[in-house]
Amino acid sequence: MSSLDQGIKSISGLSSNVIPVSVLESHNPVILRGFISEWPSVQAANKSAINVIGYLEKFSTDEPWTVFRGEPEIDGRVFYNADFTGFNYKVLGRTFKELISDLKQCLSQSNAPMLYVGSTMIDRWLPGFRTENDIEITSHSALASIWMGNRSRIAAHYDFASNIACCVAGRRKFTLFPPNQLENLYVGPLDFNPAGQPISLVDFKNPDFEKFPKFKKALESAIEVELEPGDALLIPSMWWHHVEALEDFNVLVNYWWRNSPRYMGSPLNVLQHAVMGLRDLPPEQRKVWQQLFKYYVFEPSEENFEHIPKQAKGVLNEMSEQMSRDIRNLLINRLKR
Repeated sequence: MSSLDQGIKSISGLSSNVIPVSVLESHNPVILRGFISEWPSVQAANKSAINVIGYLEKFSTDEPWTVFRGEPEIDGRVFYNADFTGFNYKVLGRTFKELISDLKQCLSQSNAPMLYVGSTMIDRWLPGFRTENDIEITSHSALASIWMGNRSRIAAHYDFASNIACCVAGRRKFTLFPPNQLENLYVGPLDFNPAGQPISLVDFKNPDFEKFPKFKKALESAIEVELEPGDALLIPSMWWHHVEALEDFNVLVNYWWRNSPRYMGSPLNVLQHAVMGLRDLPPEQRKVWQQLFKYYVFEPSEENFEHIPKQAKGVLNEMSEQMSRDIRNLLINRLKR
């Protein structure tokens, strides 16, 4: 059964063993209510935080986890420090037992520090978990990760990969924006950020509309979704999403996949290279390069290149893994000069 949930498609009754291709390839977010409710981890979480912690412990190893620890004053917001010379949290290495001990202590504190575990590969850090708790994405090669901690606020960002976020324990609030809201979200540095992706500099809990006036325009397009244990959310590639963990103990499992071959690499690398090589050219030269990118990259057509013999087209031929490898080696050698 499907319906609209605050302007977003909501589907209930789906089994995690069968995901329609129409969902996986959707260009808009989709809520999947009760999608993973049969998972043993979710059933444990529905009893109590201590119960699901005990369930997770049986899969743990001695492999250190990367943990962000922030003082209570940051109110769970993972962000930069005051002068943007670093971040407002410390990065710790903790075994699962140490992490859980810290989180259990926080359960009884009214003003607890933030403890946040970001994207962590399940198969390495919790081997065996997916034997009992998994979804079927047979048409795509997906990377499964776990996110865990107490109350936190993750700044709006996008991911190149498409994503199904599954709420196991606690509650998660997502605030979603379509890709065309880029200029209204006041995005920070491309190459210096908490987790590798550029983030919005707006504090969603206390937005400063004098400093960020266009954020009001972004809010007109915002979609808010709250997930309970057992729910999931499809976030299409390049959609901006701000994520809040709302309880004293929260667990989320997500699956990332891309709709293009991995050998093509990350478009963010291309963007950064373009910033280096094109942005500061004289305006007339930039216009010419804009036309070249349109011709070769954004709006190519077969007739543009049909006058070139196939054996001479080189990189203008259909991309392949070998060609991608050759281009990468060529670029590495040129960048070394």
